[in-house]
Amino acid sequence: MLLNGLFLTRPVGAAARFALALIAALDRRGELAGARVALPRGAALQAVLPGGLPPGLPLQPCGRYGGMFGAAFGGRLGAAAWEQLDLPREAGDDWLVNLCDSAPLWRRRQLVLLHELAAPALAASGLTARRGQAWRLATLMQRADCLVVGSRHAADQLGRRFAVRAQGLEVLPPGGDHILAERPDRSVLAGLDLRGRRYLLAPDDAPTRALLRPVLERLADPHLLLVLLDDGAGPPVGAVGADGAVPPVADAAADPPWLRRCRVQGDAQRRALYEGAAGLVLVSGEAGPLLAPLEALCCGCPVVAAAQGALPERCGDAALAFDPADPATLLAQLQRLLASGRLAHELRAAGFERARQFTWDAAAQSFSALGQRLAA
Repeated sequence: MLLNGLFLTRPVGAAARFALALIAALDRRGELAGARVALPRGAALQAVLPGGLPPGLPLQPCGRYGGMFGAAFGGRLGAAAWEQLDLPREAGDDWLVNLCDSAPLWRRRQLVLLHELAAPALAASGLTARRGQAWRLATLMQRADCLVVGSRHAADQLGRRFAVRAQGLEVLPPGGDHILAERPDRSVLAGLDLRGRRYLLAPDDAPTRALLRPVLERLADPHLLLVLLDDGAGPPVGAVGADGAVPPVADAAADPPWLRRCRVQGDAQRRALYEGAAGLVLVSGEAGPLLAPLEALCCGCPVVAAAQGALPERCGDAALAFDPADPATLLAQLQRLLASGRLAHELRAAGFERARQFTWDAAAQSFSALGQRLAA
C-alpha cells in the first residue's frame, strides 16, 4: 500500500486532521506493515501527528515532473504535476491510498477518501472556480476503483448525482476521540479574553455568520460571547499562538464587541475551547469531514445542530436540532440551552454516550476490513 503524502506538505485543515487521526489509529492496530508514504522530492512536511508520524512508516521522496514544473511555474502546479504524473508511476501495481480529496485522476487501482470534494453543494455549484472541482469529482467517480465518504448522507447525494456509482461508495465515519489525546491548553482562553465568561462556539463560515449574528442580536444577552473558529488551511485569521496571544483580526473593527474570531493551533487549544463553551452551534452539514460535532461531544460541549446534511447522522439525539431555514427555531433552542443547567447536563451525558459510537479505533477497523476486501 502506498499512501499519497501530498497533504503532509500543506497546512493542516480538517481533512488532514482526519487523515492523521486515521493513520495513528491504523498504526496502533498494527495495520501499517509494508505501507509507504510517497512525497514530492524536496518537499517539507507541514502536517504531522503531535508525536510525529508512526516510526515504522517510511517516507519515500520521489518524482521528476513535480520538481520540473514547480521550478518553472511555482509550487502549486508542481504539486499537481507530481500527483498526476509521478505518483501513479511510483505506486506501480500497489494500491494507492489517497486520504485528502486529491488523487491521480486517471488511475483505477486506488482508494480516494472524499471530504470537501464530496460536498453536494460544491459538486453542483455553477461557479467557474468550482466547476473544475466538480469535473475532478466526476472523473474520480468514473475511474477510481474505490471511493470513500464520511457519511451516508454524502453517499446518498453522490449516488443520486452519479447513479452509476451509487453502489460503489463506501462510508467511513470519523472518530472524535483524537481530541482527548492531548491535555487542554487553557492559555487560549486568556488569549481570547474568555476566562470566566460565557461563550458559544461556531465555525467561521458564511452560512453560520449570516444566521447566527441576527439570532444573537435578538437573544440580547449582554454577557454572552460568540467565538468563530476558522478550521481552514490558509493564512491565520486571529490565530492563537502557543502563548495564547491573539493577533488583531484585519476586519475586527467591523465586528460587534461580543464576537471573537480565531484559528486555534492544535487539538490542545481546541479541546480547551470545547470544554469551556456553553455550546457549539453548527449550521452547515455538507462540506468537510465534520469532525467538530464529534470533538465537541467527546469534550462534553452541548451541540446545537441544523437538521440537515450529515449533522443528524453525527449527532443523533445528543444535540438540539433546529431548522436552518427558520432562525426562530435556532433562537428558541439557544434560549432553552442557556436557561437550563439541567438541559446542558443532560446534553453532556448524551454526548459522551453518542461519542462512544464514533471512535478512531472503529474507523481503523472498518478501513482495514475494506482493504482486505479490495485485496481479495
